Amino acid sequence: MEIWRNFFETLVHACIYFIEFLGIVVILISMFRGLMGFLKGRDSIRLELAQGIMLGLEFKIGSEVLRSVIVSGWNELLTLGAVIVLRALLTLLLHFEINEEEKRQRKPSP
Repeated sequence: MEIWRNFFETLVHACIYFIEFLGIVVILISMFRGLMGFLKGRDSIRLELAQGIMLGLEFKIGSEVLRSVIVSGWNELLTLGAVIVLRALLTLLLHFEINEEEKRQRKPSP
């Protein structure tokens, strides 16, 4: 039974690291595209950058939820909960920023 538990924990850890890696890759690609868009003077770049960061944070939240499967104590669970809440708040803030930027872009310029 111990072998299966170790195998399961190893598998979950590997999945967590893979999902974390994907989140980092998404954020880095978004940052690179944001920099290129800024240098080219594109107006929609703020919106695209915020959407990319939000997608990366969703991957990070997903990895934290998966991490909750292998939490072994209350302190770890509370820390994990705090991280999830902070990342969710960041996502909500970015969602608000995206909505405001979309409204700003829809307004006709005089």
